[in-house]
Amino acid sequence: MAGAGVALVTLTLQPGLDVSYEVDRLLDDRKLHASHYRVDPGGNGINVARALERLGLPAHACLAVAGETGELVERLLRRQVRHVHAVRIDGETRINATVQQARPPAQYEVIGNGPPLPEAALRELLGLVRELGADGIVALTGSVPPGTEPGLYARLTRDLQARGGRVVLDMQGEALALAVRERPWLIKPNRWELEQLLGRALPRIEDVRREARALVRQGVRHVCVSLGAQGALLAAADGVWRGLAPSVKVRSTVGAGDSMLAGLIAALARGDEPERALRLGLACGSATAAQPGTEIFEAERLPALIEQARVRRLDGD
Repeated sequence: MAGAGVALVTLTLQPGLDVSYEVDRLLDDRKLHASHYRVDPGGNGINVARALERLGLPAHACLAVAGETGELVERLLRRQVRHVHAVRIDGETRINATVQQARPPAQYEVIGNGPPLPEAALRELLGLVRELGADGIVALTGSVPPGTEPGLYARLTRDLQARGGRVVLDMQGEALALAVRERPWLIKPNRWELEQLLGRALPRIEDVRREARALVRQGVRHVCVSLGAQGALLAAADGVWRGLAPSVKVRSTVGAGDSMLAGLIAALARGDEPERALRLGLACGSATAAQPGTEIFEAERLPALIEQARVRRLDGD
Protein backbone atom coordinates (compact mmCIF):
# COMPACT_ATOMS: atom_id res chain seq x y z
CA MET A 1 0.00 0.00 0.00
CA ALA A 2 1.31 3.44 -0.91
CA GLY A 3 2.60 5.35 2.07
CA ALA A 4 1.96 2.45 4.46
CA GLY A 5 3.02 3.34 7.97
CA VAL A 6 3.17 7.08 7.28
CA ALA A 7 0.46 9.23 8.85
CA LEU A 8 -1.35 11.35 6.27
CA VAL A 9 -2.96 14.40 7.85
CA THR A 10 -5.06 17.24 6.44
CA LEU A 11 -6.10 20.49 8.10
CA THR A 12 -9.29 22.34 7.13
CA LEU A 13 -9.79 25.57 9.03
CA GLN A 14 -12.84 26.64 7.00
CA PRO A 15 -14.86 23.56 6.01
CA GLY A 16 -18.23 23.78 4.34
CA LEU A 17 -21.24 21.80 3.26
CA ASP A 18 -20.98 21.61 -0.52
CA VAL A 19 -24.29 21.50 -2.37
CA SER A 20 -24.17 21.04 -6.14
CA TYR A 21 -26.84 21.13 -8.85
CA GLU A 22 -26.85 20.22 -12.52
CA VAL A 23 -29.37 22.11 -14.67
CA ASP A 24 -30.02 22.40 -18.37
CA ARG A 25 -29.99 26.19 -18.40
CA LEU A 26 -30.39 29.01 -15.88
CA LEU A 27 -33.34 31.28 -16.64
CA ASP A 28 -34.20 34.64 -15.08
CA ASP A 29 -37.05 34.60 -12.55
CA ARG A 30 -37.76 30.89 -13.09
CA LYS A 31 -37.74 27.97 -10.70
CA LEU A 32 -35.66 25.11 -12.07
CA HIS A 33 -35.58 21.44 -11.23
CA ALA A 34 -32.08 20.02 -11.09
CA SER A 35 -31.37 16.98 -13.23
CA HIS A 36 -28.86 15.91 -10.59
CA TYR A 37 -27.83 17.20 -7.17
CA ARG A 38 -25.70 16.04 -4.30
CA VAL A 39 -24.36 17.10 -0.90
CA ASP A 40 -20.80 16.49 0.25
CA PRO A 41 -18.44 17.56 3.03
CA GLY A 42 -16.33 20.37 1.54
CA GLY A 43 -13.10 22.23 1.99
CA ASN A 44 -9.70 21.72 0.35
CA GLY A 45 -8.21 19.62 3.14
CA ILE A 46 -11.37 17.55 3.42
CA ASN A 47 -11.31 16.85 -0.32
CA VAL A 48 -7.66 15.78 -0.13
CA ALA A 49 -8.51 13.39 2.72
CA ARG A 50 -11.46 11.96 0.76
CA ALA A 51 -9.24 11.43 -2.28
CA LEU A 52 -6.48 9.75 -0.25
CA GLU A 53 -9.06 7.31 1.08
CA ARG A 54 -10.19 6.53 -2.48
CA LEU A 55 -6.55 5.66 -3.18
CA GLY A 56 -6.62 3.19 -0.30
CA LEU A 57 -4.71 5.36 2.16
CA PRO A 58 -6.11 6.06 5.65
CA ALA A 59 -6.20 9.80 6.26
CA HIS A 60 -6.57 11.94 9.38
CA ALA A 61 -8.88 14.88 8.66
CA CYS A 62 -8.67 17.71 11.21
CA LEU A 63 -11.36 20.38 11.00
CA ALA A 64 -13.56 22.81 12.91
CA VAL A 65 -17.33 22.26 12.79
CA ALA A 66 -20.14 24.56 13.92
CA GLY A 67 -23.84 24.04 14.55
CA GLU A 68 -26.19 21.60 12.83
CA THR A 69 -24.56 22.17 9.45
CA GLY A 70 -21.21 21.23 10.94
CA GLU A 71 -22.72 18.08 12.44
CA LEU A 72 -23.91 17.07 8.97
CA VAL A 73 -20.47 17.78 7.48
CA GLU A 74 -18.85 15.61 10.14
CA ARG A 75 -21.38 12.80 9.68
CA LEU A 76 -20.92 12.76 5.90
CA LEU A 77 -17.13 12.91 6.26
CA ARG A 78 -17.04 9.93 8.63
CA ARG A 79 -18.61 7.83 5.87
CA GLN A 80 -15.62 8.51 3.63
CA VAL A 81 -12.60 9.13 5.87
CA ARG A 82 -11.47 6.71 8.55
CA HIS A 83 -10.01 9.18 11.05
CA VAL A 84 -11.95 12.41 11.63
CA HIS A 85 -10.84 14.85 14.32
CA ALA A 86 -13.50 17.55 14.66
CA VAL A 87 -13.25 20.52 17.02
CA ARG A 88 -16.62 22.12 17.77
CA ILE A 89 -17.12 25.89 17.72
CA ASP A 90 -20.11 28.23 17.96
CA GLY A 91 -22.12 29.38 14.95
CA GLU A 92 -22.93 27.47 11.76
CA THR A 93 -20.52 25.89 9.28
CA ARG A 94 -20.80 27.63 5.91
CA ILE A 95 -22.75 26.26 2.95
CA ASN A 96 -21.26 26.45 -0.56
CA ALA A 97 -23.27 26.05 -3.76
CA THR A 98 -22.19 24.97 -7.24
CA VAL A 99 -24.47 25.12 -10.28
CA GLN A 100 -23.39 23.29 -13.42
CA GLN A 101 -25.22 24.56 -16.51
CA ALA A 102 -25.41 22.36 -19.62
CA ARG A 103 -26.40 24.92 -22.28
CA PRO A 104 -24.14 26.75 -22.81
CA PRO A 105 -21.62 24.90 -20.62
CA ALA A 106 -20.85 26.99 -17.53
CA GLN A 107 -20.12 26.54 -13.85
CA TYR A 108 -21.18 28.94 -11.11
CA GLU A 109 -19.91 28.79 -7.54
CA VAL A 110 -21.07 30.70 -4.46
CA ILE A 111 -18.97 30.37 -1.30
CA GLY A 112 -20.65 31.00 2.03
CA ASN A 113 -19.21 32.78 5.07
CA GLY A 114 -18.33 30.66 8.06
CA PRO A 115 -18.04 31.60 11.73
CA PRO A 116 -14.84 33.02 13.22
CA LEU A 117 -12.40 30.47 14.60
CA PRO A 118 -11.83 31.10 18.33
CA GLU A 119 -8.25 31.11 19.56
CA ALA A 120 -8.85 28.15 21.87
CA ALA A 121 -10.25 26.04 19.02
CA LEU A 122 -7.36 27.02 16.77
CA ARG A 123 -4.84 25.96 19.43
CA GLU A 124 -6.62 22.63 19.82
CA LEU A 125 -6.59 22.00 16.07
CA LEU A 126 -2.94 22.93 15.70
CA GLY A 127 -2.05 20.68 18.63
CA LEU A 128 -3.83 17.76 16.93
CA VAL A 129 -2.00 18.38 13.67
CA ARG A 130 1.40 18.64 15.38
CA GLU A 131 0.80 15.40 17.27
CA LEU A 132 -0.59 13.42 14.33
CA GLY A 133 1.81 14.85 11.77
CA ALA A 134 5.09 14.17 13.56
CA ASP A 135 7.09 11.98 11.12
CA GLY A 136 4.09 12.07 8.76
CA ILE A 137 2.85 14.04 5.76
CA VAL A 138 0.60 17.02 6.48
CA ALA A 139 -1.42 18.90 3.86
CA LEU A 140 -2.08 22.54 4.77
CA THR A 141 -4.58 23.92 2.29
CA GLY A 142 -6.96 26.82 1.84
CA SER A 143 -6.99 30.34 3.18
CA VAL A 144 -6.66 31.25 6.84
CA PRO A 145 -9.93 32.39 8.49
CA PRO A 146 -10.66 36.10 8.88
CA GLY A 147 -8.89 37.49 11.91
CA THR A 148 -6.15 34.84 11.80
CA GLU A 149 -2.71 36.18 10.99
CA PRO A 150 -1.25 34.94 7.66
CA GLY A 151 1.94 33.58 9.21
CA LEU A 152 0.03 30.70 10.82
CA TYR A 153 0.92 28.17 8.13
CA ALA A 154 4.59 29.23 8.16
CA ARG A 155 4.87 28.63 11.89
CA LEU A 156 3.05 25.31 11.63
CA THR A 157 5.31 24.23 8.73
CA ARG A 158 8.37 25.05 10.80
CA ASP A 159 7.04 23.15 13.83
CA LEU A 160 6.07 20.07 11.83
CA GLN A 161 9.37 19.87 9.98
CA ALA A 162 11.24 20.14 13.28
CA ARG A 163 9.29 17.04 14.35
CA GLY A 164 10.25 15.15 11.20
CA GLY A 165 7.07 15.87 9.28
CA ARG A 166 6.77 16.57 5.55
CA VAL A 167 4.54 19.53 4.75
CA VAL A 168 2.38 20.07 1.67
CA LEU A 169 1.14 23.59 0.89
CA ASP A 170 -1.78 24.51 -1.38
CA MET A 171 -2.83 28.10 -0.77
CA GLN A 172 -2.21 31.57 -2.15
CA GLY A 173 -1.21 35.10 -1.25
CA GLU A 174 0.72 36.13 1.81
CA ALA A 175 0.10 32.84 3.60
CA LEU A 176 1.91 30.97 0.82
CA ALA A 177 4.66 33.58 0.52
CA LEU A 178 5.50 33.24 4.21
CA ALA A 179 5.17 29.46 4.41
CA VAL A 180 7.27 28.71 1.32
CA ARG A 181 10.27 30.29 3.06
CA GLU A 182 10.24 27.28 5.38
CA ARG A 183 11.16 25.03 2.41
CA PRO A 184 8.26 22.57 2.53
CA TRP A 185 8.19 19.12 0.94
CA LEU A 186 5.62 19.95 -1.76
CA ILE A 187 3.74 23.02 -2.98
CA LYS A 188 1.01 23.07 -5.65
CA PRO A 189 0.20 26.59 -6.87
CA ASN A 190 -1.56 27.24 -10.15
CA ARG A 191 0.07 29.59 -12.63
CA TRP A 192 -1.76 32.67 -11.30
CA GLU A 193 -0.82 31.85 -7.70
CA LEU A 194 2.81 31.39 -8.72
CA GLU A 195 2.73 34.74 -10.50
CA GLN A 196 1.32 36.37 -7.38
CA LEU A 197 4.04 34.73 -5.28
CA LEU A 198 6.79 36.04 -7.57
CA GLY A 199 5.21 39.40 -8.39
CA ARG A 200 5.47 39.03 -12.17
CA ALA A 201 3.71 37.42 -15.12
CA LEU A 202 4.79 34.01 -16.42
CA PRO A 203 3.30 33.90 -19.93
CA ARG A 204 5.37 31.01 -21.32
CA ILE A 205 5.74 27.43 -20.17
CA GLU A 206 9.49 28.04 -20.10
CA ASP A 207 8.93 30.89 -17.62
CA VAL A 208 6.97 28.57 -15.33
CA ARG A 209 9.60 25.84 -15.67
CA ARG A 210 12.41 28.20 -14.78
CA GLU A 211 10.69 29.60 -11.69
CA ALA A 212 9.57 26.19 -10.43
CA ARG A 213 13.14 24.99 -10.77
CA ALA A 214 14.38 28.06 -8.88
CA LEU A 215 12.06 27.24 -5.97
CA VAL A 216 13.49 23.73 -5.83
CA ARG A 217 17.01 25.17 -5.70
CA GLN A 218 15.86 27.33 -2.77
CA GLY A 219 14.93 24.21 -0.81
CA VAL A 220 11.34 23.27 -1.73
CA ARG A 221 11.49 19.53 -2.47
CA HIS A 222 8.71 19.37 -5.08
CA VAL A 223 6.89 22.16 -6.96
CA CYS A 224 3.80 21.26 -8.97
CA VAL A 225 2.25 24.08 -11.00
CA SER A 226 -1.20 23.42 -12.47
CA LEU A 227 -1.75 25.06 -15.85
CA GLY A 228 -5.42 24.43 -16.54
CA ALA A 229 -5.95 23.14 -20.08
CA GLN A 230 -2.18 23.17 -20.59
CA GLY A 231 -1.67 20.45 -17.99
CA ALA A 232 0.84 20.74 -15.15
CA LEU A 233 4.55 20.90 -14.37
CA LEU A 234 6.33 19.02 -11.60
CA ALA A 235 9.82 20.15 -10.59
CA ALA A 236 12.12 18.16 -8.33
CA ALA A 237 15.84 17.97 -7.63
CA ASP A 238 16.58 15.89 -10.73
CA GLY A 239 14.52 17.78 -13.30
CA VAL A 240 11.17 19.14 -14.46
CA TRP A 241 8.34 17.18 -16.06
CA ARG A 242 5.34 18.46 -17.99
CA GLY A 243 2.14 16.47 -18.14
CA LEU A 244 -1.03 16.75 -20.21
CA ALA A 245 -4.16 15.42 -18.55
CA PRO A 246 -6.16 12.58 -20.08
CA SER A 247 -9.22 13.70 -21.98
CA VAL A 248 -12.55 13.29 -20.16
CA LYS A 249 -16.02 14.75 -20.45
CA VAL A 250 -15.93 17.43 -17.75
CA ARG A 251 -18.98 17.57 -15.50
CA SER A 252 -17.58 19.68 -12.64
CA THR A 253 -14.13 21.00 -11.75
CA VAL A 254 -14.87 21.25 -8.01
CA GLY A 255 -12.31 19.19 -6.12
CA ALA A 256 -10.22 18.32 -9.19
CA GLY A 257 -7.17 20.21 -7.91
CA ASP A 258 -7.49 18.62 -4.48
CA SER A 259 -7.70 15.17 -6.08
CA MET A 260 -4.60 15.91 -8.11
CA LEU A 261 -2.78 16.91 -4.94
CA ALA A 262 -3.84 13.68 -3.23
CA GLY A 263 -2.47 11.68 -6.15
CA LEU A 264 0.86 13.48 -5.93
CA ILE A 265 1.06 12.90 -2.17
CA ALA A 266 0.23 9.20 -2.51
CA ALA A 267 2.81 8.60 -5.24
CA LEU A 268 5.63 10.63 -3.70
CA ALA A 269 4.97 9.10 -0.26
CA ARG A 270 5.68 5.63 -1.63
CA GLY A 271 8.83 6.83 -3.38
CA ASP A 272 7.59 7.03 -6.97
CA GLU A 273 9.64 8.96 -9.50
CA PRO A 274 8.26 12.44 -10.38
CA GLU A 275 7.02 11.24 -13.79
CA ARG A 276 4.84 8.54 -12.22
CA ALA A 277 3.66 10.91 -9.49
CA LEU A 278 2.56 13.46 -12.09
CA ARG A 279 0.72 10.77 -14.06
CA LEU A 280 -1.24 9.71 -11.01
CA GLY A 281 -2.00 13.30 -10.03
CA LEU A 282 -3.30 14.15 -13.50
CA ALA A 283 -5.39 10.98 -13.60
CA CYS A 284 -6.98 11.73 -10.21
CA GLY A 285 -7.78 15.30 -11.22
CA SER A 286 -9.33 14.27 -14.54
CA ALA A 287 -11.34 11.47 -12.96
CA THR A 288 -12.82 13.94 -10.47
CA ALA A 289 -13.61 16.47 -13.21
CA ALA A 290 -15.69 13.74 -14.90
CA GLN A 291 -17.81 13.28 -11.77
CA PRO A 292 -21.03 15.17 -11.00
CA GLY A 293 -21.02 18.16 -8.67
CA THR A 294 -18.75 17.77 -5.66
CA GLU A 295 -18.19 14.02 -5.98
CA ILE A 296 -14.59 12.83 -6.36
CA PHE A 297 -13.05 10.13 -8.52
CA GLU A 298 -13.68 6.41 -8.52
CA ALA A 299 -10.46 4.45 -8.08
CA GLU A 300 -11.49 1.92 -10.72
CA ARG A 301 -11.13 4.55 -13.46
CA LEU A 302 -7.55 5.48 -12.61
CA PRO A 303 -5.48 2.78 -14.37
CA ALA A 304 -6.84 3.67 -17.81
CA LEU A 305 -6.45 7.41 -17.19
CA ILE A 306 -2.88 6.97 -15.93
CA GLU A 307 -2.01 5.32 -19.24
CA GLN A 308 -3.63 8.17 -21.18
CA ALA A 309 -1.76 10.94 -19.35
CA ARG A 310 1.16 12.24 -21.41
CA VAL A 311 4.25 13.19 -19.41
CA ARG A 312 7.67 14.18 -20.70
CA ARG A 313 10.82 15.59 -19.21
CA LEU A 314 11.65 19.18 -20.12
CA ASP A 315 15.11 20.23 -21.15
CA GLY A 316 16.99 22.93 -19.28
CA ASP A 317 19.00 23.29 -16.11
